[in-house]
Amino acid sequence: MYRLLSKIGLSSLLLLALSHCTTPTNQAPMAAEEAYYQEPHRPQFHFSPDSMWMNDPNGMVYYEGEYHLFYQHYPDSIVWGPMHWGHAVSKDLIHWEHLPIALYPDSLGYIFSGSAVIDWNNTSGLGEPGRPPMIAIFTHHDPVGADAGTHDYQYQSIAYSLDKGRSWTKYEGNPVLPNPGITDFRDPKVFWYGDTEKWVMIFAAGDHIKIYDSPNLIDWAYQSEFGQGIGGHGGVWECPDLFPLQVDGDTTWVMLLSINPGAPNGGSGTQYFLGDFDGKAFSMHPAFAEKVAADTASGNPFWIDYGRDNYAGVTWSDVPKEDGRRIFIGWMSNWNYANVVPTDRWRSAMTLPRTLSLRNTPKGQLLCAQPVEEAKAIVQDKTSIPGQTVSGQLDLTGILDTPSPTLHLDLQLSWTAGEQPEEIGLIFSNTKGEAYRITLKGDTFYADRSNAGKTGFEEGFGRTATAPRWSDKNKLDVEIWLDVASVELFADSGATNLTEIFFPGEPFTQVTLEVEGGTIELESGEIGRAVSIWQ
Repeated sequence: MYRLLSKIGLSSLLLLALSHCTTPTNQAPMAAEEAYYQEPHRPQFHFSPDSMWMNDPNGMVYYEGEYHLFYQHYPDSIVWGPMHWGHAVSKDLIHWEHLPIALYPDSLGYIFSGSAVIDWNNTSGLGEPGRPPMIAIFTHHDPVGADAGTHDYQYQSIAYSLDKGRSWTKYEGNPVLPNPGITDFRDPKVFWYGDTEKWVMIFAAGDHIKIYDSPNLIDWAYQSEFGQGIGGHGGVWECPDLFPLQVDGDTTWVMLLSINPGAPNGGSGTQYFLGDFDGKAFSMHPAFAEKVAADTASGNPFWIDYGRDNYAGVTWSDVPKEDGRRIFIGWMSNWNYANVVPTDRWRSAMTLPRTLSLRNTPKGQLLCAQPVEEAKAIVQDKTSIPGQTVSGQLDLTGILDTPSPTLHLDLQLSWTAGEQPEEIGLIFSNTKGEAYRITLKGDTFYADRSNAGKTGFEEGFGRTATAPRWSDKNKLDVEIWLDVASVELFADSGATNLTEIFFPGEPFTQVTLEVEGGTIELESGEIGRAVSIWQ
């Protein structure tokens, strides 16, 4: 059963019995085999669990031709429960193979979020000749201690695999980093820092992050912390990440930090910080720190995505140097409603994997994101949209032979300088009169799902979300990925990202470009059908 626990005592068995042998009243019925991945609202080209609950992506690592995606998983219900690490692999970041659960709860607690690395030099001593260990670093969460009101119920542990992640052994000396008495002490992201020849661990500690280092992934020493009084603090800090990106020949370090609640459009979101890292401490670039201080005062830090459904995202470890990309994926949901969205058999999905980059702009450095190139391989029936002047409404899907609820759309738009129309909108609709709208007014995008289907399961689900446009040019490029129950918008080459889910009564198969209060030039465009990755 792939349960390789280092210590199985009475408390372990009781915990496993509680988490695996109950039959919750909210457990979803299993779908018929012939309807596999065809349930209402089931994503067709986004990763979703085979069944039951999923939240944060964990432990993403590349090894011997496979991208590993682990994730927070509860296999006995479609609502959050005792956390495990689910597991899937892909050769192209788009088509996924489900594998057995990797890590199960044990006597130390549930298996919360974390990361994974390849210990190429066997610094841990857990490998074998010719077989470097894959090491998972995760948070053990003791539910008994949490319920009792203690402050040390979370601590960091490791497990290792010598067979490409197919089976796991928990380290017998866990936890490798005990809790010093901090509530919310979790979500370790680990990477190798060559200048000091040590592993670095960054993790959330209440309302800030802490940084430790280690020569061997087992013995950890405190180095620094970051974040108190900086950025958004509307909720708990979670799921940090830290990595370098090159921009115009210089290196900038990027720190991702998820927060719940406190996102710009409510609930869950991921902010970022730009600066330097010396192996011990992270410090913001002075110009970026000034902007963060100003935006913190107004409650609006810098966000990786302004939609309501991209949370807890982190990046892959050990992507080959010849590839060179920093690849990110997020949980496509929001804690405001994740437990109550109207799906059966499974609960939630991941965003498309995205390539992150930095761009120098007149407004300073920006973190940009665009879908990985591999995604375009699933687009079929590509059709060019003729260049033309647009005022009023233009049907963008009539040129397709067959209506499709899964689409990829590229548009290059422009207007006369100083004459931007009052509104430029994209409307996704169905024959029931339901619609999801994204509109650009001035320098702000508005996303309206109030009429996009079911909204009654959460009071604020139908509210309009906003996102800033970072460019002031009279040109706008837009890339849209429409799945059965989600839209991902990438505007201005990924400077503005907006990801949202919805639950229409029937799929959206109609896309309309709408221009009010002026005209635009549709310089070029392409639309195509995105095929299912599960068929």
